[in-house]
Amino acid sequence: MDSEHLVKLLERLRERRITVEKTVAELRHLPFEDLGFAKIDHHRALRQGFPEVIMAQGKQAKEITAIVQAMRRHKSNILVTRIDAEKMTELRRLRTGLKFHPQARAATWAAKPIKITGKGTVLVVCAGTSDIPVAEEAAVTAAIMGNHVERVFDVGVAGIHRLLDHHRQLAAASVLVVVAGMEGALPSVVAGLIDKPVIAVPTSVGYGASFHGLSALLGMLNSCAAGVTVVNIDNGFGAGFAASLINRV
Repeated sequence: MDSEHLVKLLERLRERRITVEKTVAELRHLPFEDLGFAKIDHHRALRQGFPEVIMAQGKQAKEITAIVQAMRRHKSNILVTRIDAEKMTELRRLRTGLKFHPQARAATWAAKPIKITGKGTVLVVCAGTSDIPVAEEAAVTAAIMGNHVERVFDVGVAGIHRLLDHHRQLAAASVLVVVAGMEGALPSVVAGLIDKPVIAVPTSVGYGASFHGLSALLGMLNSCAAGVTVVNIDNGFGAGFAASLINRV
């Protein structure tokens, strides 16, 4: 339940279009709803502006379905992260009505048309095609949170002229999510070109000495360019969420 839904509910009560008993019933699970295997934080949309996100990794399809159904009863927008095609097939069999975003390994369901609340554009940039799954996770997250999202993919430092060709787009964005594996140099380059916040996302893409993204993570943490903030390895969701919060200001 978000603030808009709560206001409408209270207005209906004030205008006597709903009984006190029905209002209490709607609010009964507002703090959280206990499903036994999960405690759904229905209050999160009021606190943070977006409902609790379902991480599919480690969950059974029937558990995800039960959580989705509980959230839909509260008219919440839904984002499921780290879901693969096999598990998505199971969910569709259970008729959850989720939209699958295969590259992002995510699924979404909008209780109503997404309202753009972001003040500007969130630009998602990635170094190589292999980084696209993490970049798409960030893009899908920012989009369902009410942002205009643009993408610039495969512009890594191995061919820096590809990035420079998008300089106007980089400069026009309000906040940028920059995704890179290997040595993780791209966020430093981007931050050195613009005056906007850059959220750097290291990926686990790379050969042996990249240590599954650790090299990229350390490189980004040691960026000499000002304005770079770093999230964890492969955490496109965290970057998209942070970009959305920044874009509301």
